[in-house]
Amino acid sequence: MTDAVIAATGLYTPPNTLTNAELVETFNAFVARENARNAEAIAAGQAEALSPSSVEFIEKASGIKSRYVMDKTGLVDPDLMRPIMPERPNEQISILAEIAVEAAMDALVAWNKPASEIDAVICAASNMQRAYPAMAIEIQDALGIDGFGFDMNVACSSATFGIKTAADYIASGSAKAVLVVNPEITSGHLNFQDRDSHFIFGDVATAVIVEAADQASGGWDILGTRLKTQFSNNIRNNFGFLNRAAPEGVGKPDKLFVQEGRKVFREVVPMVSEMIVAHAEDLGLDPTALKRLWLHQANINMNELIGRRVLGREPTPEENVIILDEYANTSSAGSIIAFHKHNDDFRPGELGLICSFGAGYSAGTVFVRKR
Repeated sequence: MTDAVIAATGLYTPPNTLTNAELVETFNAFVARENARNAEAIAAGQAEALSPSSVEFIEKASGIKSRYVMDKTGLVDPDLMRPIMPERPNEQISILAEIAVEAAMDALVAWNKPASEIDAVICAASNMQRAYPAMAIEIQDALGIDGFGFDMNVACSSATFGIKTAADYIASGSAKAVLVVNPEITSGHLNFQDRDSHFIFGDVATAVIVEAADQASGGWDILGTRLKTQFSNNIRNNFGFLNRAAPEGVGKPDKLFVQEGRKVFREVVPMVSEMIVAHAEDLGLDPTALKRLWLHQANINMNELIGRRVLGREPTPEENVIILDEYANTSSAGSIIAFHKHNDDFRPGELGLICSFGAGYSAGTVFVRKR
């Protein structure tokens, strides 16, 4: 059995920054308009007035201060409140594949090897642009990679599930190097008219190259990977190709992102904390000795509590990395952004954890050691 390493990572960040203040201004303009439109029904007790949002509410609830988005113009327009991304002809690379290729190119530069040495491509993300052909195959073609590719969707845990799958291919001898890409245009599935979630998501793409240890130079030894799923309706997106067959069509709110945030917090934090500790113990590792946690970036309060439970004390900012203040929740890409941007100070032998969790419920842990 061949050991696997994380040989390189890459990041694509969209050009447009969208601040909380801009989101709040747009949302509150929408609220004022809707409340005025429904004033009589509200006064008669037949409808509830919508509540405005605020920067303070967003930052206290999530820790998010801004996010990057592919399109900003539609998101700051109270009459639209959705990104504007015109459909591309089939002959042009699709937008999700395009940003995945950008992240992959960044990883290939760090790897310092040609794309032709990649044997497989896994596109692991929350929202695929289409059912088929697979995004991974389009990305594979754009990069000139032989071999095979396929898409994988385990929501916010997609990246760690992809890394686990890549490591298993290497262990079995099916591949020597695997590219895992996580393109996330999450602004496209967010209901910007929902006060409780209009601020949550941002857009980004990340890439991870997983390589056989016997041909890798440097990088990170993958000491162990573990996956867990447990069914829950508390985070859901019902959009799909069968919507056109439903009498009500595609306009219902649940065709976008919906969640029961408090239930998610109560149920996911203990599940993930216990999973991390148990996995570490099975690997013979002391979880309190981890130098750094690169956790899924959904909510600062969740990450801080998981950090305390895993490390047995209050983590320092260097131990429990937070990037969601700048990027917001980028679904599967969040833990990879944190890892990509905050690992340069590791010395050989030092340990860290990449961990994701989200809808499904799903969770994945990847313990790594600097080579």
